Amino acid sequence: MNWLYSFSTTEFIFIGLFILFYALYILRTFRLARQLNTAAWGVIPKFFLRGTYLTLLIIAILGPSFGEADSQVSTAGRDVFFLIDVSRSMDAGDVVPTRLERVKYNVQQLCDTLPTDRFGLILTSSESFVLAPLTADHDALKQFTRDIRTSSGSSSGTDLCSAIELARQKLLTDPSTRQHVKAIVLFSDGENFGPCDQAGLLRLRTFGVPLITVGVGTEAGASIRSGRDFIRDNDRQIVRSRLNRSFLQSLARDSRGQYIEADVSGRYINELASLIQSVQGRVVDQQRIAVSTNKYYYFVLVALVLMALDLIVTVRTFRL
Repeated sequence: MNWLYSFSTTEFIFIGLFILFYALYILRTFRLARQLNTAAWGVIPKFFLRGTYLTLLIIAILGPSFGEADSQVSTAGRDVFFLIDVSRSMDAGDVVPTRLERVKYNVQQLCDTLPTDRFGLILTSSESFVLAPLTADHDALKQFTRDIRTSSGSSSGTDLCSAIELARQKLLTDPSTRQHVKAIVLFSDGENFGPCDQAGLLRLRTFGVPLITVGVGTEAGASIRSGRDFIRDNDRQIVRSRLNRSFLQSLARDSRGQYIEADVSGRYINELASLIQSVQGRVVDQQRIAVSTNKYYYFVLVALVLMALDLIVTVRTFRL
């Protein structure tokens, strides 16, 4: 027999109090019986009855497990590349504290929410590069994430589609991902200035790699700080960066993926984690295991029967 909980000080205290108070009760009863010049042995059967169902209740609290039941456990490997837009527009403050800081925090949350998955990081601006390859070391990945900064050298605009293509190549050419479920998650405000090859998005559909686009920002948008001033256009007007929802939705639609929007409270993380977990793929490992089950209810049932018997059956304490 196995136990769900170990015998602790609490159980010793309950047993000790029961024995102490019942011993005082028995001594008082026998003292009274001596004064009445009679016997009081009727208290002994009740003591053993009550002690029995107290013991049974304590056993039930400890969670006795015995017997075996077969259970089938399946494991599916999941490899996900996070694509993070690091263009200057991600410094906009319409999402507190900034768009990029919000994304960095949410990526770390995902690492904690999906502890068995492998994640990789690709940063994208005018060019894309792999910051961290696919890894199950989430602590290292979170350290990489905390060090991400926006790219100040971006002059030709953001090219999100090159990052998607890079992620696709990494997922499909890496031998370690062959048996795993694959997915790409793009965090961006949707401001894109590079060409998008529709054939590349179709290849994602062909190989069953869903693209989940996450819109970061608001339609109202915000200006972007540059030192003590703001970024300005050629006419010296302050540039205002806005969420390009339609572009991100089109990327998700063309690749048969899904679009979600980052909210201020970060509640979308649970939705995003559910989307990643719902991606269907090949089972990597499947095995049957024998598990013992908690049978506390047997002991509770017997204890309840004895308690009912204690209430129904009366024993004469004094024989006069």
